[in-house]
Order: sequence, then C-alpha cells, then structure tokens
Amino acid sequence: MAIDASVPASNSASSGPIRVMLVDDSAVVRGLVTRLLEGESDIQVAASVGNGQMALAALERNEFDVVLLDIEMPVMDGLVALPKLLQIDPGLKIIMQSTLTLKGADVSMRALGMGAADYIPKPTATRDLAGGAEFKSELLGKIRALGQARRRDPNRPARPGGVPAPRPTSVASTPRTPISIHPGPISLRTNTPEAPDIIAIGSSTGGPQALFTVLGAMRAGTVQQPILITQHMPATFTTILAEHIGRVSGWDAKEAQDNEVVRSGRVYIAPGDFHMVIESKGADKVLRLNKNPPENFCRPAVDPMLRSIAAAYGKRVLTCILTGMGADGLKGGQAVVASGGTVIAQDEGTSVVWGMPGAVASAGICSAVMPLPEIAPWIMKLATRR
Repeated sequence: MAIDASVPASNSASSGPIRVMLVDDSAVVRGLVTRLLEGESDIQVAASVGNGQMALAALERNEFDVVLLDIEMPVMDGLVALPKLLQIDPGLKIIMQSTLTLKGADVSMRALGMGAADYIPKPTATRDLAGGAEFKSELLGKIRALGQARRRDPNRPARPGGVPAPRPTSVASTPRTPISIHPGPISLRTNTPEAPDIIAIGSSTGGPQALFTVLGAMRAGTVQQPILITQHMPATFTTILAEHIGRVSGWDAKEAQDNEVVRSGRVYIAPGDFHMVIESKGADKVLRLNKNPPENFCRPAVDPMLRSIAAAYGKRVLTCILTGMGADGLKGGQAVVASGGTVIAQDEGTSVVWGMPGAVASAGICSAVMPLPEIAPWIMKLATRR
C-alpha cells in the first residue's frame, strides 16, 4: 500500500493539528486538496490514498480525526468503506465528497444515514477545486468543526496501543471560515411554553440524520402544525432531503415554493440557495423565497426564517435548533423569544457539532436542552396541548 503523504506508522494521536486522511481515486484531486490544506497550521494531511481498501489499511496503522471520503472509487467505493471505517473507529468524523447531481445527493443522503458526519459537494472541474475560495472556505470550516468535535468527545475510546488526542488549546482560522463556537454554561428559561401554531427547525452539520430521527419519531398525523425546516444545503441536495424525510416519516415533505400558502400537516424545506421566510396575506400565511445576501455565511439561513415566523405568528411559535456549526439561529431565536415563542435545542452529547444548539443554549433563550431521542416526544406533547 502506498500512502502519498509520507508519515510514520503510529497508533499515538497528537495534540497538534487536526489529522486528515484524503480518500479519492484521483491523484490530481488529492494533490489539489492537499495544497488547499497544507498552508493551515492547525490541519495536517496525514495520509492520502486512492480507494476504500487502502483507507482501511491506513486506519489500522494510524489515528485520524477527519476523513474526506470520495464516493465513486475502484476496488472499494466510499459507501462500502464507510461502515468498515466506522467499525474500526466509531468516533471518526467522515465527510463524504460527491457531485452536485441528483444521484450524488441521493448517495450522500444514504451515507449520512449510515453514519457519515457531513458531506461536501465535489467541484465539477479541477480548476474550480484549485481556485475556488468558496470550496476552500467550506472545506476548512467542516474539517475544523468536526476535528474539534472529535477532540472534545469525552467518550472517545483509546485505540489499541494508542491514546485519544487531547483537546486543542488553540485554533487558527481564516476570516471567512465559519467554525463551531465554544458555548458557555446552559441557562434555561423558566417560562411555560405556549402550544404552537407552527414548528420551525434549524440545522446544519449532522442535521439530516437528526431530522430523520426527530421526524421519523414524530410521524405524520401525530401533530397538525406545519413544520418549516432550514438545513444548510445546496440546491439539489434539499430536493433529496425532502424526499428522504417523506420516506422515513410519512409526512408530506417538499421544498418550499414561492407564494405558497402554508398548510397544516406539511413539512416545508428551504430550497438550496434561497432564504425561506413567511409573510401574512390576509388570513393566510405565505412562504416567500428570496436571494437576499447570505447570513452567517449561509443561504438558506435559519435566522431570516425565524425572524419572519416570529413576526407572523407571535407567541405561538416553537423553534428547535439541532446540531450544526456556527451560530445561525441565535439571533432568530432571540426574536422568537422576544415575541413570546419557545426555543429548544439538541444537547451537546448527541450533536455532531454543538455550535448552533450550543449558541442558543448558552444565550439563556431555551426552555429545554435535551438529547436527540427526547426531542420528538417533547414537541408532540407541547404541540397537542390545547
């Protein structure tokens, strides 16, 4: 087995840079990604291999924090390698790399359901990969957020013959790279939540898996309120997300359409590259899509959705912030609470990255912070209270 990035075989993790393994059958792509990462003092490309079988062999001999895993490869592709890698190291953070196509989005969604932590759209040309500032910013943000989460995992077991990496003492970042914040202590509100007329969910890294869990447990018909979801995703991927939510939950789930009247018992997902907001038109509440500037480096973003819902529905809003990096949802959550609505969040232990939920949890605006499996029962209990 050849490993492009020459490092000595070792089972011992370091407190230094986040250790990344690149897995892609294209040596050109691996070389370009390596060059994108090599200037970052807090990230190290510790191995670079050409297929899943080589990745398994490398993981048996070395410890990594993050793996960037291509889907289509000879010998052993990404979907076959994914569960095998997680069997060796269950805490490994794996980012799937796929094309911006319906097929690529569908396979990525399947990978997330199998335990991948996140995905990143693969540029359609090597020139995009070489010179794409947006791709670099997104890649660095995901690697840093997942690498930090990996290092902070209190349940991270020691590998045979080795020890887990200590938490990093400092993190270097580029100005446009959104990384997970370090929230402070949880401070809960002591309010009595109102039964909602609408439920709004915001999520990012790890969000699809969390959404499948929540909506799969809160199956269609259990609550009547409409559900609005903003998940940080590009176009095409949100189309597939809606389909997968519909399959696992039985909900009528779809991408939102501009000027669509909000109906009860339906799930609306913000389309990739559009903010989704609500406007009041007489007795109706209408969805509007816009391309206003990104917020928190994102479009769609959670904050504009929540601000508009708070304005349209007042105190009868229930907001849930799930796993994700950054702090999108904090300002919108504050607007919800200022209008008398309710905010809850996923806890750190079950979040892939405790950035977004940690931000609202430490801001004192949450009525509850709970493990992922407890969120659906909590929502159903409040949503059916009349």
